[in-house]
Amino acid sequence: MLLFLTIVDTLSVMETKPTPNSSRRKFLGRIGLAGIGAVSAPLIVSGCNNSDSGKTNSVIKVLTPDNKLVEINTGALKPVPESSDKQHLQKLGREGMKGRKFVMVIDLARCKNERACMKACQSAHQLKPEQHHINVLEMNDEESELTYHMPKPCQHCDNPSCVSVCPVDATFKREDGIVLIDNERCIGCRFCIAACPYSARTFNWTEPKDAEKYSDVPYNMELNVPQKKGTVTKCAFSADQLREGNLPYCVSSCPNGVYYFGDSNEDLVTNGTTRETVRLSKLLRENAAYKLMPELGTKPNVFYLPPRQSNS
Repeated sequence: MLLFLTIVDTLSVMETKPTPNSSRRKFLGRIGLAGIGAVSAPLIVSGCNNSDSGKTNSVIKVLTPDNKLVEINTGALKPVPESSDKQHLQKLGREGMKGRKFVMVIDLARCKNERACMKACQSAHQLKPEQHHINVLEMNDEESELTYHMPKPCQHCDNPSCVSVCPVDATFKREDGIVLIDNERCIGCRFCIAACPYSARTFNWTEPKDAEKYSDVPYNMELNVPQKKGTVTKCAFSADQLREGNLPYCVSSCPNGVYYFGDSNEDLVTNGTTRETVRLSKLLRENAAYKLMPELGTKPNVFYLPPRQSNS
């Protein structure tokens, strides 16, 4: 049976039966911890009661995370690798993709309310039917009496009000323009929900969908899965897909070519349906593109192409 232990300080580890000419520094070296500075590194202890291990050089006392002092044989100690899957995913999530600045363009004239984008997003992000990172709204223009549908994801603002109000750095903006949430830091205060003018965030009031299925899955910040009760969730621009060179889930699943996605640094965006790549600046200029509530100074990275009257 595995027992997970953490050596919390220099007084928590004592050799009660030292071997000749041994020292604490040599002991730490034997178990794969480089010097006194590594005393906080976690250890995995296996087979503590196995007398057949053959490694009974010494016995040590270790303080467990629940403050219990236990004795273990040094032959049963195994160092935990410094870079675990979880740590690697956390590092990638915080760093982002260097030299990139992601942007989305939504052509409202093409949206037919298929909602395939919503379904693909919900499936990828462990969301229940009532939860969504992107929502397709029915809109009515009073002047033209035009009715149209508007997909509304997180706007991934350059000046995000949600980030500035978070007290624990759980929500943050990466250098590639994506605003993410770390649900392992989120304390559920919901300040970010109150601050977001686009209503782009939702709260996990209950246990997430298929919680048991994801119970042993390492947390991927770019996918924001597994979801966690008591935390905030939102659109992540499918950062996990971008990492693999793919288009976001919503973009690739739309059957009507509503979405364009790309890199504003390269001035290129690709349509998810036709896979046609076009100049971002030309697309915006020739189609009277606009942003939602620009007067707020949030500087969104989602552009909209206006709806048009249809003869069909």
